[in-house]
Formats: sequence, C-alpha cells, structure tokens
Amino acid sequence: MLPFLIVCPLVFLAGFVDAIAGGGGLISLPAYLLTGLPVHNAIATNKTSSAMGTAIATFRYARSGYIPWREAAAGVAFALVGSTIGAKLALLLDDRVFRIVMLVILPLTAVYVLRGRALKETEEREEFPLRKTIAIVIAAALVIGVYDGFYGPGTGTFLILILTGAAHMDLRKANGVTKAINLATNVAALAVYLFSGKVLLTLGLTAGLFSIAGNYAGARFFSSKGAKSVKPVILAVLTIFFVRELWKLLS
Repeated sequence: MLPFLIVCPLVFLAGFVDAIAGGGGLISLPAYLLTGLPVHNAIATNKTSSAMGTAIATFRYARSGYIPWREAAAGVAFALVGSTIGAKLALLLDDRVFRIVMLVILPLTAVYVLRGRALKETEEREEFPLRKTIAIVIAAALVIGVYDGFYGPGTGTFLILILTGAAHMDLRKANGVTKAINLATNVAALAVYLFSGKVLLTLGLTAGLFSIAGNYAGARFFSSKGAKSVKPVILAVLTIFFVRELWKLLS
C-alpha cells in the first residue's frame, strides 16, 4: 500500500508538469525509486504510467491543432528506433552501477531543466524550410529517443528546447511534436521492458490513471507559469531521492 501512497500523488504532479513544459520524469522516476524498487523495475514501471499520461496529452494537443503531422511522423519513426536501443542498453547495466549513473546524471539533468530559460517561453524565430525542419526533428528524435529509452527524465524539456532553438519551431508546434515523439519513446521502451518482465503492472497502471489526470490538467493549463510554480516540489523530491540513494550506496 505504501508504494501507491508515495507514487500516485507524485505521478499526478509529474504529469501536470510534463504536459506543460516537460521534465515530469524528474518527479515520477524518483517517486518509484523512493519506494525501494530496483532501478530497472522503477524505470520500466515509470514508462507504463508515463505512456498512459503522455497519450492523453498528445491526444489533447492533436485535437487543438498543435501537432504538425509531417514533422511529427518523421520524428516518431526515429524515436521508436532510438528508444528501443536505449532501453536495451539500460537492461545491460547492473542495478548498482545504474544507481551510481543516476546519482551523476539526475542532478545534472535537474540543473539544466530547472534553469529559468528551460521552463519559460522561448522567443519565436523565422521558421526553416520544411525539409530542414524535418532533418533536425529526426536527429533530435533519434538521439533523445536513445536517452529516453535508457533513462528518461527531462526528455520533454530537451526536445522543446531543441525544436524551438535549433529547428525554429514556435512553442505550440514544438510542444505538439514533443508530445508525439515522447509518446513514441515511451511506448517503444515500455515494449522492451514488458518483454523483459521488469514492469510491475498493478502499480504502473494505477499510477497511470494519476498520470492521465495530471497530463489532462496540465494540457488544459498550457503555460510556463504552471511548471515554474512546482519548482520547489521538484527540488524537494530530487533532494530526498539523492540523499536516500547515496545513503544506500555508502551503507
């Protein structure tokens, strides 16, 4: 019962943040790990709830007309490949080694994602020709797809920053393409983890309902203010996670 009480509220918050500006994994993955789950089970189960929540957010963005389908379709195809590779690489790492890797990567990711610019609207620029935009989307989807399959936190924010900065997409389109790519990376990685038997379905599906609710609420209140307001919560969760994991490794 305790894992559900820890995971579900934090996954709701993660879904809300992720639907707005990405970075929800900075809350949801530590939430699973705080329950004492092995790393691979935590990542795999987190993919279950994340995929459910991202599916709802993607649907809402599609209905609102925020997804340019040509760019999104190209990104999704390469995101599936990248995420599958990343998930298979993650399964090759020993649990203890993976925890050490996380203690290095997670704080660095958090610093980048929680920087002011990462959660603020980026300035709009003149759009590139379609072919150039698609080429950048494909490269971003493949590289970030590997990262998301392997680990994940910050994926949405990284994609938004690349698509607005490098591809010159406006923020709404970038958010729409990001949601489509992120859904693809979650589904591909989840398939790998399901076949490996690492997913705790009861916990993942239950948390997934909370992720759906959070993503639904976040997609309705699409603004940088919402993400900015939960920065203290993200930092608190990360601090608790970091101290706990460091204690376990040293004890």
